[in-house]
Amino acid sequence: MKLTRLIAFLLVLSTSHFVFSQKPKQPTSAEILHRLQKLNVLGSALYVAAHPDDENTRLITYLANEKHFNTAYLSATRGDGGQNLVGSEIRESLGVIRTQELLAARRTDGGQQYFSRANDFGYSKTPEETFNIWDRDQVLSDFVRVFRQHKPDVVITRFPEDGRGGHGHHTASAILAREAFSLAADPNAYPESAQKFGTWQAKRLVFNTHPYFFRGADGQFHPEGLLSADLGGYNPMLGKSYTEIAAESRSMHKSQGFGTTGSRGVSMEYFLHVAGDSASLDLLEGVDQTWTRVTGGDKVGYHIDNALMHYDAANPTLIISDLVAAYNALSDVDDKYWVEVKGQEIKDLIKACAGLYLEAKADVETYNPGDSLKVSIEAINRSDADIELNSIDIVGIQSFEVRQQMHHNRPINMDKNYQLKSGIDYSQPYWLKEKGTLGMYKVSDENLIGKPENDPALQVVFTIKIGETYLDYKFPVVYKKSDPVDGEVYEPVVITTPIFTNMMDPVAVFANGAEKEIQVKVIAGTGDVKGKLRLELPAGWKAKPKSQKFALEVKDQESIFSFVITPPTNASEGVIQAVASVSGQDYSYALERINYDHIPKQTLFPDAVTKVVNLDLKKKGNLIGYIEGAGDDIPASLAQIGYKVDVLDASKLTLNQLTAYDAVIVGIRAFNTQESLKFQNKTLMSYVNNGGTLIVQYNTSHRLVTEDIAPYPLKLSRDRVSVEEAEVRFLKPQHELLNSPNVITEKDFDNWTQERGLYFPNEWDDHFEAILSANDPGETPKDGGLLVTQYGKGYYIYTGYSWFRELPAGVPGAYRIYTNMISIGK
Repeated sequence: MKLTRLIAFLLVLSTSHFVFSQKPKQPTSAEILHRLQKLNVLGSALYVAAHPDDENTRLITYLANEKHFNTAYLSATRGDGGQNLVGSEIRESLGVIRTQELLAARRTDGGQQYFSRANDFGYSKTPEETFNIWDRDQVLSDFVRVFRQHKPDVVITRFPEDGRGGHGHHTASAILAREAFSLAADPNAYPESAQKFGTWQAKRLVFNTHPYFFRGADGQFHPEGLLSADLGGYNPMLGKSYTEIAAESRSMHKSQGFGTTGSRGVSMEYFLHVAGDSASLDLLEGVDQTWTRVTGGDKVGYHIDNALMHYDAANPTLIISDLVAAYNALSDVDDKYWVEVKGQEIKDLIKACAGLYLEAKADVETYNPGDSLKVSIEAINRSDADIELNSIDIVGIQSFEVRQQMHHNRPINMDKNYQLKSGIDYSQPYWLKEKGTLGMYKVSDENLIGKPENDPALQVVFTIKIGETYLDYKFPVVYKKSDPVDGEVYEPVVITTPIFTNMMDPVAVFANGAEKEIQVKVIAGTGDVKGKLRLELPAGWKAKPKSQKFALEVKDQESIFSFVITPPTNASEGVIQAVASVSGQDYSYALERINYDHIPKQTLFPDAVTKVVNLDLKKKGNLIGYIEGAGDDIPASLAQIGYKVDVLDASKLTLNQLTAYDAVIVGIRAFNTQESLKFQNKTLMSYVNNGGTLIVQYNTSHRLVTEDIAPYPLKLSRDRVSVEEAEVRFLKPQHELLNSPNVITEKDFDNWTQERGLYFPNEWDDHFEAILSANDPGETPKDGGLLVTQYGKGYYIYTGYSWFRELPAGVPGAYRIYTNMISIGK
């Protein structure tokens, strides 16, 4: 094998460079020049924080595009514990969304993305609480692994170690970054990653501080002793300022409501030295950024200088020979990291300069293991460069030689038929394949640790030949369709099971031992599939019938089956699993598709289960009006216990309409997200005054559309109780909310999930009665989580307890307390 062929082979094995199911984007001549300039810079930076949206997109944009550093963001978690402003997905599904939003942000600002195995279990106030739930050693090993893999010259943390960052995860990420800064250089620390990537010592670690942290007694910011950088420059090749690009990147965090407008002009950032070599003038001070930092790099730099000198925006093809020479010169470079990074950059530039279009398209979107597969291949050289399409490899399936000259603007098209292996993996996100813990995802394959997402289900490698040099280009095999509105649409190819058994309700609540019908939607993952459907039940629960036959002729065909479930006579909780038996094999996967315009379509295969709860429950009233906020499943949860719930349009509320309801409930963060409530709040208060019951769930104190969210003054705060086991005390034990129609006891606060509540009011008018009190360990009591007042003939309730988590999770006590709120005064 020729040496240049070997380099190409190693690069395609070691470098993941996918734009996963995105429409190919051909860079402009200005963008090619921008990338060409980056080839001459050998510097690396790593930004470290805790969650998606914690990263400073201004700094990442600046480092990647102005300084041309190989820049990445390490997020300790995938943000599973946050809230969702674009839909109702929470927990693992939200983590998938936020992962993809981070990748969309990095595609915008030019950075890369890494994760640890830590699970965002929800808000914590201290790093000690965080480390009690995370496996600290595992997360630290992941940090060390990323440091060694990315080899940053400079590491920047978003938060300090002293707790001023607020969230326990924030502080923990800074502590782990400092520890990893030293341990990454120790060959005896986590030797597996040291063996794979080598050890690494970054030059310095800094804290990307904020003026808020350095205010003097006069309340003013004092930057003395801090490094600073102006990130507000304008890049004519990109046609935007770095702050404008950063705003676009930040706005990809749509599920968190972080859309923002771009800015122009000076934009200062400040940095505090933490560890390593200190700098006096510049964040990147002392970092050798030239090809002289690696042995043999002078030859590569020589050819890149020639490419810069010969570059013609009207004819980028002219520099292909210089780029090929630079690529070949990498064989004399002794630094594997920079060979991989710069080798990929050079290959991408050669492809861009030649206008190469390389694509492998599948005939359908989903396949089962063992299915036949048709791949349509298109390859075209839109330049005068002398290029041969040497071979094509459908990875893991079949490779074949082509050896066909790619003439200017004459496409090469071919269709190939293959058979998928019977043992090919399903397309489940790798961190969800195994059962983890509250604080950690389980990832048995260490080669996956740190990666933002799975490799594509099917991949293709195009090998082209220029002179005696072979270049490999690896892409996902995509599914492409024509949409009448959106035009050309790309979607990922997905490997699925032949059958799915979707439980129609994630939680089924049974009141007082009454039987209930549960439905299962059976979905065909392939054509002509038949078998038997059964439910596996917890002890004491019964189902009629015991099993049912199904036969689905067409892929994606659905059929709904009903089972009558009888709970035991006593209070009971458990899990029902839907199992489909096909050709002697059992399947118990549900099908979940996540489809938003700002991220690629995601397909998940969660377990086909329903949590079942039999509880002692009494209720009053029947008809509920619900005003949706930022997305929650409470309407469906209330329907579980027999309420009829109408979702109301906040912009069209009338007093006459509202009087028909036994209670009106305002969804989470509705006063943050529903502009019309600025005006309709008066209608809601009139409804209460006339005898109605209004329940307003938590809002954040910032971005309220109106301060008038209650009939009497109350002030929202950032007070929260993050420990879900925190003691809850009854301030008004005789109050109707705690006694009618259900008598509430301490047991009703058992087995809550993620937290007690958030954004409690900390000041309120004397008309309100505070019913409950709770606090995290070592803190003062927080009494504002459940406030009630009579107003006119009706009742107003404000509650910051996390019903939007507890009801969908099937927490029995949450249903009993919530029912009491609806029933008040009746």
